[in-house]
Amino acid sequence: VVRSSSWWERHGVDICILALSFLLLPAGFLCLRSAHAAPFLGGIAILGVVHHTLTVKGSHLASHNALTESKAWGRVWALFFIELCSAFTAEQATYNHVKLHHGYTNIIGLGDSSTWKLPFLNRYVYMFLAPLAVPVITPLVALDLLRSVKLKTALRTVCFMFLGLYSHYWILLHVSGFQSAWSALLCMLVTRSLLAHPYIHVNIFQHIGLPMFAADRKPTRIRLMSLGVLNLPRNALLDWSFGHSLISCHVEHHLFPSLSDNMCLKIKPIVSQYLREKQLPYNEDSYMSRLRLFLQKYEELMVHAPPITELVGIQ
Repeated sequence: VVRSSSWWERHGVDICILALSFLLLPAGFLCLRSAHAAPFLGGIAILGVVHHTLTVKGSHLASHNALTESKAWGRVWALFFIELCSAFTAEQATYNHVKLHHGYTNIIGLGDSSTWKLPFLNRYVYMFLAPLAVPVITPLVALDLLRSVKLKTALRTVCFMFLGLYSHYWILLHVSGFQSAWSALLCMLVTRSLLAHPYIHVNIFQHIGLPMFAADRKPTRIRLMSLGVLNLPRNALLDWSFGHSLISCHVEHHLFPSLSDNMCLKIKPIVSQYLREKQLPYNEDSYMSRLRLFLQKYEELMVHAPPITELVGIQ
């Protein structure tokens, strides 16, 4: 199916979504000049959705080199989306996500999504308040991770992060007409955290609470992915801003991580039919169902998850 698909299907659709998002940026910034509530809130919504489209969808596809066939251009897009747009480090993002999470999906201590667990927070703070701090925490975590990279790489990352953040701040002051630094910074926080709640939720809903394994007793790869990955239903807003591979085609994405969002959607019927024919799980659940599960079993899933010595198999 991939070989018979056109460039437009393999890469063009997702590149078009990212390009259209860029084209919406001027409208978002100009709407913030208005003294009326409706256009001002419209500007907040536009910038929030565009920010998450570039930083979540763009960074995710770039980390897997799914935007282009060229490794050189893939590297350029990774630096642009991950460091300039997302204020994170490309090397660490790629290592943690591609090498660990994808390489050891739901293997305890390696790819088990443990980085999303904050057991010192109660369920309501974690699920509903903590996501608001994501725009502040992200660059701070990135700076901490730079201690383990070469000086040249660290300097490049800091420069790109500063350029991306300062550009956003400068435009708010000089184009959107904000009168003070604090109001511009508050606007940055609001737009960059607009979809932070579903971002955090999606990252835990699709793996935590599913079967997990010890590194020396893991099943074959296809069984590991079918057991430990879950698809959420299609959602127009999240499909646009996060991409199909993070929402309704997460199983497909973990089996074929180098495919674009559009291609994951195209192969979805083939993958689901194959897994069911082989009597393997094809996990699907709704967003609200997973939210209720995590609120009910937060202590079990996010706080008191047993250590590796007590758990081999299903959590």
